[in-house]
Amino acid sequence: MKPYITLAGLALMLGSCSDFLNVNPTDRYTQTTYWKTREQAEAALFGTYNALTNGNLYADPVSMEAATPNHYTYNNTGGAGFIAQGIHDAANDGIINNKWGACYVGIGRANTLLDNIGAIQMDEALKKRYTAEAKFLRALFYQNLLVHYGGVPLILETPNAEKQGNLPRNSAAEVQAQIIKDCDEAVVDLPLTIDSKGKATKGAAYALKARTLLYASQWEGAAAAAKAIIDAKTFSLYPDYRELFQLDKEGNSEVIFDVQFKYPEFTHNMDINLTDFNSTAPLPDLLNDYYMKDGLPANKSPLFDPKAPYANRDPRLSQTVIIPGSTFRAKVVTPTTFGFTGIGQKKYTVYKDNEVGTTIPGGQSQINYMVFRYADVLLMYAEAQNEVAGPDQSVYDALNLIRKRAVMPDVAKGLTKEQMRAEIRHERRIELAGEGLYYHDIRRWRTAEVVMNGDIFNFDGKKIGSRKFNKDRDYLWPIPTIVTQLNSALEQNPGYGK
Repeated sequence: MKPYITLAGLALMLGSCSDFLNVNPTDRYTQTTYWKTREQAEAALFGTYNALTNGNLYADPVSMEAATPNHYTYNNTGGAGFIAQGIHDAANDGIINNKWGACYVGIGRANTLLDNIGAIQMDEALKKRYTAEAKFLRALFYQNLLVHYGGVPLILETPNAEKQGNLPRNSAAEVQAQIIKDCDEAVVDLPLTIDSKGKATKGAAYALKARTLLYASQWEGAAAAAKAIIDAKTFSLYPDYRELFQLDKEGNSEVIFDVQFKYPEFTHNMDINLTDFNSTAPLPDLLNDYYMKDGLPANKSPLFDPKAPYANRDPRLSQTVIIPGSTFRAKVVTPTTFGFTGIGQKKYTVYKDNEVGTTIPGGQSQINYMVFRYADVLLMYAEAQNEVAGPDQSVYDALNLIRKRAVMPDVAKGLTKEQMRAEIRHERRIELAGEGLYYHDIRRWRTAEVVMNGDIFNFDGKKIGSRKFNKDRDYLWPIPTIVTQLNSALEQNPGYGK
């Protein structure tokens, strides 16, 4: 950073040639004067956490459900509409352009902290913890880049445009290796629990490691990382699935790591997008996949009534979505309440069924987004362990815990590995519906080319659009045009041109 010349320094310089130029102003910090105290290190760490609230990261991750068979967006909310239609490219979709930069802002803040905290005189245990938190956060930002773009430039030092502005892409394997390295180093000095909300713990680092390895189909490592969380017994399923996502139940026993939002400083607009605007609207394709209360698919269950197709379903259906005939915000929902698909999402809204509820001015919301929760860990463990060893008892135990909380029957015994795989994939779709994770699931399972090609329909069976997924292109996003224009060393992903 260049030194500042203050007015006082300029006056002294003009007044006497023997006076010194003041390069350490007292009215602002520079890179050389900032890193002195614990409070300054803490502020830098808070700034790194704050990068997670960027609107292109976790302020509206639900919007990516509209790039799956779960939801639809009429107005390209979060860029998911273009992606769902297969018309996105390196320049025309905001989320593709903006997520890249948002991640590197967080990475830059983490790197700056890691490069400078060592020289600060402060409690060594606290210094190690802050360092571990920064490494976890850096890994989380890189995981966001990896899952969307594949290999990216791997930068591990304080931002320096001259040195880093023309770096080529590292391979996906190299980026993944760094994520795992950061997680492994972070878990050593992170606490099991912490009083401060939204801070990283050992469980968060293990969860990030498990997700990274799961997405790479590295089953043994994923199962081991997830099992470390299970064995620690630090987290547990919150008893009430609907309340799990309520504002007054934040920080409950299931939350492993969440992004903290608070009105008026740090807010998002999921409340108004999901309800009033119906911008990310559930589809019947999702509703039809919920089992009946007897644990059977609708087409195999005696409980199914074609005159009331969504009665007697897995209770998570009515705790996640809003359908005509139900009650929401103390009103009976009509076919036109949610005009685009006829269905709304209640998960991740502040509203309740029997209360009108109020919206924060400007349609803003402050519900925290759960990046990792315990049910997801159980599902990650079940999936990975099934791939390693088949459906052993630990796989059944993990799934049945989730089913029990949902008041659903246990998984049928005697399943083959392939049958259990199908059950786990079904359970992930239902348990995590409306949370923005299914987009990554259908891509890593390589099923997107099947489920994202075809027409979509509203609650009344009327066609409202079509989807297209190019299997030779769309499993990765393009590197943004503005980035490749600034850095010609970056190779574009296949299918997106130069």
